[in-house]
Amino acid sequence: MTHPGIESIGRTITEAVNDGEIQFQAIKAVQEKFSPDAATMIMDLTVEAEAFGCSINLSDREIPSVAGRLVGDQESVEELKIPSLERARVPQYLKAARLTVEHIGDKPVFAGCIGPFSLAGRLFGLTEIMTSIFIEPETIRLLLEKCSMFLLSYVREMKRIGTNGILMAEPAAGLLSAEMCDNFSSIYIKRIVYDVQARDFLFVLHNCGNTGHVTQSMVSTGAGGLHLGNRLNLVEALKRIPDNILVFGNIDPVSVFRLGTPEFVFGVTSELLKQTSGHRNFIISSGCDIPPDSPVENIEAFFRAVKLFDSRH
Repeated sequence: MTHPGIESIGRTITEAVNDGEIQFQAIKAVQEKFSPDAATMIMDLTVEAEAFGCSINLSDREIPSVAGRLVGDQESVEELKIPSLERARVPQYLKAARLTVEHIGDKPVFAGCIGPFSLAGRLFGLTEIMTSIFIEPETIRLLLEKCSMFLLSYVREMKRIGTNGILMAEPAAGLLSAEMCDNFSSIYIKRIVYDVQARDFLFVLHNCGNTGHVTQSMVSTGAGGLHLGNRLNLVEALKRIPDNILVFGNIDPVSVFRLGTPEFVFGVTSELLKQTSGHRNFIISSGCDIPPDSPVENIEAFFRAVKLFDSRH
């Protein structure tokens, strides 16, 4: 919910994604206004790509986006350097995490990062990588190795700072078949999970592109939590996910939070809570990042529905 926080403190998206202090103030504002069960960092899937060298489009009213490809063949992938954590805006995101840990000590703090296949798609071009995994798979595997090495160092640093977990966003893997997801996403995520996940550090894997076809691939990573988008039937997914894995989701951030009415939000939230009441490993959430300009009244209706449900159960 970082975007509602940015708006509530009168700052722009451009300011928040360039300044760790402003991002922290936005996170703090969300905590003070809505009191969610955890503090989460902004979901910006361009930070890591920019560190590698991609150009970024910034806007005061829209989330950042990558402008153009950085690599496109085996030679350019081989020459690609794994960046340090001092590159581009990475230090500002580490600063935001550090400030959040220091000032919000009564709740879990979750850092955020992109997933390896989604990062590779931004560096190589998403359309191009979907073709190249068949034509030149070894080139893509080399790119994924480099992406994974950088992400591992990033997540390790977030853990060292004192965050309680990481929310890794891997939406592009939803475009893959189950087998391809195993081979070009989950196998790389599994290594990171094995390295960082611990009793005091939860790894949550987010994939809002999953329609249900890669759920088991997500499970195979060993992540302690799965954050699922609104494109799949959550009730059915819960039946196939082991109950020792936390499952988060999956209220539609656009049609419900952004475009709905408070009454509609309240009804949808209440119904999902009712349908999932038999699953103790379920934590209700939006299916993805709350978009800019989402009505505050809709967010308040979501929390009101949750509070009422909790009071009755």
